[in-house]
Amino acid sequence: MDFAVSIINLVKTLKENRESIISNQIGRSGTSIGANIREAQYAHGKADFVAKLQIALKEASETGYWLELLYKTNYISEEKFKTLDSACANIRIMLISSINTVKENAK
Repeated sequence: MDFAVSIINLVKTLKENRESIISNQIGRSGTSIGANIREAQYAHGKADFVAKLQIALKEASETGYWLELLYKTNYISEEKFKTLDSACANIRIMLISSINTVKENAK
């Protein structure tokens, strides 16, 4: 949730600066991560749980791409990039760990 709030605040800033292409993309992918994790909590079994977490992981990877692109095109500062990219990377690490744990426990 906190990461999604940060992404929404970033999107607000980007739109104030008249950037709409990437802001729309990162807004969707960055907020989708938490939504898919929330959906996974009410999964219809382990396979559904893993599927939702894998979608969240894909969205987190996409969000990392948009963050890097925003940084490389000077829409966000290096400090902002490092903060958000670090949070996004930590989410990816947790998702990968969770996915692997569920898969290992299913064996």
